[in-house]
Amino acid sequence: MNNLNFYLGQARKSHFAIGHFNFASEDVLKAIVAGAKEAGLGVGSLGGALARPGNSVAPCVMVGTSEGEADFVGIKEAVALVRAVADDMQFPVFLNADHFKSFEKCKMAIDAGYDSIIADGSKLPMADNIAFTKQVVDYARSVNPNISVEGELGYLKGSSEVQTKIEISPADYSKPEEVADFVAQTGVDRMAVVFGNIHGIVTGQEERLDIPHFASIVAAAPQPYYILHGASGLKDENIAAAIKAGITNVHFNTELRVAYHDKLKEEMTTMPNETTPYKYLAPAAEEVKKLVIAKTKLFMMK
Repeated sequence: MNNLNFYLGQARKSHFAIGHFNFASEDVLKAIVAGAKEAGLGVGSLGGALARPGNSVAPCVMVGTSEGEADFVGIKEAVALVRAVADDMQFPVFLNADHFKSFEKCKMAIDAGYDSIIADGSKLPMADNIAFTKQVVDYARSVNPNISVEGELGYLKGSSEVQTKIEISPADYSKPEEVADFVAQTGVDRMAVVFGNIHGIVTGQEERLDIPHFASIVAAAPQPYYILHGASGLKDENIAAAIKAGITNVHFNTELRVAYHDKLKEEMTTMPNETTPYKYLAPAAEEVKKLVIAKTKLFMMK
């Protein structure tokens, strides 16, 4: 199977994006992969289809575990689950350590067999963030050069939940010259940057991306693959504009959690005496699948 950076290169060349969705249970993982494959019109063999201009086939999907999700699922168990599901569905799936904030945690994921790491030192001073991220890059390269490593720069506010309002200003945005310096010193494959995006969903304001600011970041540092975090709650046209400007990977988490939660609550309300887990979990997972299909099709639009 081709590595993640190969597919990100295809995405950049053909102006589409690879989807990234978080999971904390096997049913959600299977729903994500099934949705990505179905949205891609049914890729027939592992690594056997590449997206090209005018072709809506999704070549792969990224699935992530935050530190909390990894603790719940188990780091080794997450690797085994993803490998089993990818093999069963015959579709390329890449497992990402999502916002791991210490070298120790990143090392655990690398040693366990994760395909991708987000070394999130965004809350550290610039020099400390660079040192931490470079340490992760160097270790990952020593273990497996196919591992894709992402750094993060800028203040990405919010959390993966429904919130009322998040104050954000251009002062929170990633600075183009700092991104260029960060990339040069760390050697990361991917960069998470801030240009109006936030984590989670807000109900009391409209989320909007600053595409011209993002374009200035890409112009200053064109080498890495750029990642959009906090896509939940953004309008489709904003996401499409970001992909056109150079985003190659889009992260969704909160919208999936809300869809799963709301359907599960509905099932438990309408079937209060049902005790068979798969009977009330399956409809919730189906809602996740529907959402992944819709988002994946959006990422593949030309």
